Amino acid sequence: MKSSFFEQFYEQINNKAKSVNSNKLIELSKLIRSTKLNSGKIIIVGNGGSAAIASHVAIDLTKAVNIRSINFNEASLLTCFSNDYGYENWVEKALDFYADNNDIVILISSSGQSKNIINGAMKAIEMKLPLITLTGFSANNPLNKLGDINFWVDSSTYNIVESIHQMWLLSVIDYLIEEDSLE
Repeated sequence: MKSSFFEQFYEQINNKAKSVNSNKLIELSKLIRSTKLNSGKIIIVGNGGSAAIASHVAIDLTKAVNIRSINFNEASLLTCFSNDYGYENWVEKALDFYADNNDIVILISSSGQSKNIINGAMKAIEMKLPLITLTGFSANNPLNKLGDINFWVDSSTYNIVESIHQMWLLSVIDYLIEEDSLE
């Protein structure tokens, strides 16, 4: 009986992972490659578990794909900007300070409701930076409507949503590594 939990869990993971539109992954891969060729960087941001995903993906993009990538997980940056500008505005202000014209912004929010992430999305749009969003829960969440490329996981379970976000982003990295090896 107890093993049925894990069977169901991994069946959900498998089904959700396969639900992605592969054309969107290819589009994101092309955008990342174009950003690299134009000397831009990838800025990737999330809260909590999504921040951990942002760190992992930024490191892999930098090390394995050789594209400059940053995230804003430095405690002093978070606390300084949250204190000075308000928690809801820290992502927006970080983009003000760190984003350049040829950059891409990737924002991750399981619920798509995080005000700091939504304000960051609005800033990326204002700056005319390509915006990629990864969300879950309700398909009608605010963040899922803002990106140039939007990825959505049909689940309201944090660990399912976050696992799929990480899988999709890491699959893009592996795709780019594979493409580079064929050149």
